[in-house]
Amino acid sequence: MKKYILVLLTLTILSCKDKKTIESTTTKTEQQEHADEIHISKQQFDGSKMLLGTLSKQNFPEIVKATGMIDVPPQSKEIITSFFGGFIKKSNLLIGDKVKKGQALVSIENPEFVDMQQEYLEIKETLEFLKNEYERQKTLFDEKITSKKKYLKAQSDYNREKAKYNGLKKKLQMLNINVSAVESGIITSTITLFSSINGTVTKTNVSKGTPISPADEIMEITNTDHIHIELVVFEKDAMKIKKDQEINFRIPEASTKNYNAEVHLVGKSIDEKTRTIKVHGHLHDETKNTFDIGMFVEAEISVAKKKVMALPETAFIESDEHFVVLKLESSTDGNFTFELVEVKKGKTYRGFTELLSNAIKPTDKILVKGGYSLIGGEGGGHSH
Repeated sequence: MKKYILVLLTLTILSCKDKKTIESTTTKTEQQEHADEIHISKQQFDGSKMLLGTLSKQNFPEIVKATGMIDVPPQSKEIITSFFGGFIKKSNLLIGDKVKKGQALVSIENPEFVDMQQEYLEIKETLEFLKNEYERQKTLFDEKITSKKKYLKAQSDYNREKAKYNGLKKKLQMLNINVSAVESGIITSTITLFSSINGTVTKTNVSKGTPISPADEIMEITNTDHIHIELVVFEKDAMKIKKDQEINFRIPEASTKNYNAEVHLVGKSIDEKTRTIKVHGHLHDETKNTFDIGMFVEAEISVAKKKVMALPETAFIESDEHFVVLKLESSTDGNFTFELVEVKKGKTYRGFTELLSNAIKPTDKILVKGGYSLIGGEGGGHSH
């Protein structure tokens, strides 16, 4: 009898323990389910200017990243040099000064300029004599009075001196020396260099008295009317780049603003060292004359577009190293109940972020504005 009583007592104790375990598990499950919900009153919703939204299809571009710089075409940049050396006699321009086509830039002085003009005058006088002699010999030869040898020699002397005269005259013109003034007896030891384009002084390497040689760069003039971006793209992406594709770029060292351009030219040869190609982009009109030449550029080239399911980027909230969204579970008497749903997100483009998980349906209503304050941000908890 005692044995039966002991067995019955043991079963009763075990039964009580199992009941407590079940009750404890049930309570924890209910607490966990409650922890994944947030309740918001209509007053809270309206006061915080919260907003509901749904998944939508958005056109997301396939992006090729590139770097480069602000530049101008070769014809918009002029390096000022001199055909002959000398000393800078006059140089009044500073970096940033505006210049017009045909404007005087610097003056150079050299005694050799005087020698060239003297030689020109001497050759000009000699040429007059040789021309007359050639014409006289030609007449005599035609009338068979003189020999062919004398006629050919006169012709040769005249042509040789004529070549010297024309060559020296061309040199004087290249030095911007007025040939007519020289022929009138006005000789100068100074030449002036002029700008061949409208633009701005972007470099100046001389001052008054500086000695220069023909290899020296005296000054640089840049016309920014046709400013563009010059990008480099890696070989693996080269075949994706086409004319007229959209370019979104920024100047990271100067501004956080984004600017727009489009692909105009794509290089056809790969740089052997860097394994990259050059991409030439034209800026949209509204961004012209905003940048300085040589500014570093970070760019994204849109090479293709695809439709993806996306939410406004403000719908995604980082919590405990994960991303969640608040899905509307119910709305009663103007009060709202939201469920925290963990999701994975993809790329962000123009205010929308790609949704990579299937936890949200197109028919679900999502809190797309105001959710961050409810969860408390990264690592934050919630108690409602």
